[in-house]
Amino acid sequence: MFIQTESTPNPATLKFLPGQTVLDMGTADFPSADAAGASPLAQRLFAVDGVTGIFFGNDFVTVTKADTVDWDHMKPAILGAIMEHFQSGQPVMSDGAAQAGGHAEHEGEDGEIVGQIKELLDSRVRPAVAQDGGDITFHGFDRGVVYLHMQGACAGCPSSTLTLKMGIENLLRHYIPEVTEVRPVAV
Repeated sequence: MFIQTESTPNPATLKFLPGQTVLDMGTADFPSADAAGASPLAQRLFAVDGVTGIFFGNDFVTVTKADTVDWDHMKPAILGAIMEHFQSGQPVMSDGAAQAGGHAEHEGEDGEIVGQIKELLDSRVRPAVAQDGGDITFHGFDRGVVYLHMQGACAGCPSSTLTLKMGIENLLRHYIPEVTEVRPVAV
């Protein structure tokens, strides 16, 4: 098994590509070891000293590290944990464990606007941020303000504010005049 690694815009996060499907659909975000109970792979990765967050996409695993640890020391252990997991035959997610499908539901009079926002996020934004090892999902819309949840490499990335403000906000405002601002939310 050959696992490729890619850097992300977030220096504390690396993207690992095991060359096979990680999740059939959706994503899974584990911002702490306490959240890893639903995933044998996430539990194995959190056992590596210095791992502070894990995110699964369709064909990648994104690992975030503590600032006090160097990638040169962690990378071999992470590669070993991923390889051991896939060779063990264990599932990535435990049976019945929920995977995030993406966007939050929205009820109310802004349904058409929210549908347009979600469509733009799915077609233009999410594929781009998945390339960087993360995901951005719709969380809410209120009086012109779009609230987005950032996961994986996007969470805590130094350039995430710039991505939100200059990229996503400008895109949404261009296509949907009712959008006035985009803000991140922590879930």
